[in-house]
Amino acid sequence: MKSIFLSCLLCLSAAPALAQSKSPAADALREMLKGRAKNTVAAIEAMPADKFEYKPTPDQMTFGHLAAHIAEANYYFCANVGDVPQPKVTELKGSEGKDALVAAVKSSFDFCGTALEKASDAKMSENITWFDDKPRTRVWAFLGLAASWADHYGMAAMYLRGNGLLPPTAKK
Repeated sequence: MKSIFLSCLLCLSAAPALAQSKSPAADALREMLKGRAKNTVAAIEAMPADKFEYKPTPDQMTFGHLAAHIAEANYYFCANVGDVPQPKVTELKGSEGKDALVAAVKSSFDFCGTALEKASDAKMSENITWFDDKPRTRVWAFLGLAASWADHYGMAAMYLRGNGLLPPTAKK
C-alpha cells in the first residue's frame, strides 16, 4: 500500500511541470510512451513462442492476434495524435510467429515515438476520420491512445497469468 501511495505522489509531483507546458496532454503521452512501450514489449516477449495461439476463451483473440492488434492500434492512434501519415506496413494476422510479432510491436512503438514528437494540444479540436468513418476531434485519438495502451497491456498481462507467468509489472 505504501508503494502505491508513493507512486501516486510521484505522479502528482510531475503534474505542475506538465501544466506549464503549451501541450500538456501531448507531453503526458510522450512521457507515458516510455513505460508503456517497455512493459508491453516485455509482456509480448515473456510469452513462450508455443503459446502465441493461446486464447483464454473460444471467443477471445489469440495472444498472437493481440500482439498484431497492438501494433495496428499503435500505428492508427499515434498517426492521428501526431497528425502524421500512417506508415504502410504489412498487415499482420497474428500467426506470423513470436519473433515477427515482437518486432512488429517494437516497430509500432518506435513509430509512436516519432509521431508523438509532432503531437500538439493545439490540434486537439481538429477533425479526423475515426474508425466508423465519421468525423471526430483529434482529442479522441489522444484519449484513445492512452486508453489502448492500458487496455492492451492489461490483456497481455491476463494472457500471461493464464499461462502461469507473471507480467512484467508484477515482477519485483
